[in-house]
Amino acid sequence: MADVTIWHNQRCSKSRGALAILEERGIDHEVVRYLEDTPSRAQLEGVLQLLGTDDPTAIARRNEDLWKELGLDGADRDAVLDALAANPSLIERPIVIKGDRAVVARPSERVLELLD
Repeated sequence: MADVTIWHNQRCSKSRGALAILEERGIDHEVVRYLEDTPSRAQLEGVLQLLGTDDPTAIARRNEDLWKELGLDGADRDAVLDALAANPSLIERPIVIKGDRAVVARPSERVLELLD
């Protein structure tokens, strides 16, 4: 089992940067291509716990057109979680998980917070 999991989008420079840091440091990691292997609502809830927040907007791409089209500004927690589970492109990237902690690695160097 890998030490670290990264929810990765290859098209994202921040995601590629965080993955490169893991690889450069020889960190055993699992890559989850979350756009193809969409996290369940329960997995999203779990990541929020690891991030130390109950607010799903902490992992949401709120500037995306789809966010606006779905009318998610001011939406309740359940509506946001449902939208993230149904539309993984709205999930912020990369999310890096190690043990009982996680970070949204924006900037990519935030991954270093988990490697202490």
